[in-house]
Amino acid sequence: MGPRLAAPLATAALAATAVLAGCASDPDAGEVPPPRVTGSASASVSPTPSPAPRSTDVPALAVEVVASGFEHGWDIGFLPDGRALVTERPGRISLVSGLRQGAELSRVRADLDDVFAEGEGGLMGMVVHPDFATSRLFTTCQTHEESGQAVDVRLVTWRLSADGGAAAKVKDLLTGLPVSSGRHSGCRPTLADDGALVVGTGDTARASVPQNRKNLGGKVLRLDLETGKPLPDNPFASSSNEKERYVYSYGHRNIQGVAIRPGTGEIYTAEHGPSFNDEVNRIEAGANYGWDPSRGGTSDSYDESVAMTDTERFPDAVPAIWQSGTTTQAICGAAFLSGEQWGGLDGALVITALKGAKLLMLTLKDDGTLAEVSVPQETNDRYGRLRAARLGPDGALYVTTTNGSDDKLLRIAPKP
Repeated sequence: MGPRLAAPLATAALAATAVLAGCASDPDAGEVPPPRVTGSASASVSPTPSPAPRSTDVPALAVEVVASGFEHGWDIGFLPDGRALVTERPGRISLVSGLRQGAELSRVRADLDDVFAEGEGGLMGMVVHPDFATSRLFTTCQTHEESGQAVDVRLVTWRLSADGGAAAKVKDLLTGLPVSSGRHSGCRPTLADDGALVVGTGDTARASVPQNRKNLGGKVLRLDLETGKPLPDNPFASSSNEKERYVYSYGHRNIQGVAIRPGTGEIYTAEHGPSFNDEVNRIEAGANYGWDPSRGGTSDSYDESVAMTDTERFPDAVPAIWQSGTTTQAICGAAFLSGEQWGGLDGALVITALKGAKLLMLTLKDDGTLAEVSVPQETNDRYGRLRAARLGPDGALYVTTTNGSDDKLLRIAPKP
């Protein structure tokens, strides 16, 4: 991985008027070669014109409230019929009738009585299965309780009824993700280009968890969406320990966002720091990201004064591509913008911020390192805490607020 280009956020264009400079065009979008000429030497074929260059102008953004009335909207799943599901941390699933302003909100009946909604835990991330049109399946991350006590964080697969009014549990896809009083629960699932389910987890604020590859906390996990089994090409697939076979990367604190970069399949994560250095990481298979609040096992307490990426203790630890420096933004959801309508923002990595109450736009170089950071003024501290970020089927960005009262689903798109 290239050197870290992580300026503190205060010096990385945090002003409300900051905008991204022009970003490079899609590296795969070169000129179209002229067709090959065959047959008679006198044949004449006009060359195919080159495509018009993509705009590098950064568009002004239009933000509209699609629906309101949520409580801590945690994640968004788009359905083939133009509707969307939204998970809410207290243990509710809502169905939004459409993706434009004025959409109606209805509650999906589901047995969520076993959701332990306390602290940062509850009903969290979600993915809609690629074959939803026929299977009607979706999978959630949720904190599970038994007899009033939190047992674990688990992935649960559901089937939505034909009318969208109810969801029935199909199976527990993966159990045994660690849990504590609710701190650092994770848990964000995202589908990779190859169909793998990639899940970012939290370390539950337990000192030994992030560096322990036999524990599913503080990790990026990679598994089969249908069976829940670890994938055979995972970096520790040959381990005798079943949990370690799920691990794709480790040494994380509390991953809240996972996004797949279009065209490359690279995994990027958004991760909470303590009171400094929130991180955006590019994930490498089998790599250690250097969070170790146990100080090499010498501290029983959760020591949050250690470096987020401790390259002194772990020389091979992968540095972040961006850190917030001495500020705390409490970054959360992550999504890549894609499409010519985004102009100079096409390909940018969008990160939501809870405490920071804004969107961060990260422009990346071809090698995955950071080129530039900016904050669109249209979202800067106007809607409160922002959590989920997902690119919709219409190419717009959808974001949830998580202020705890009358939370909203926002649609963000370039102004026409």
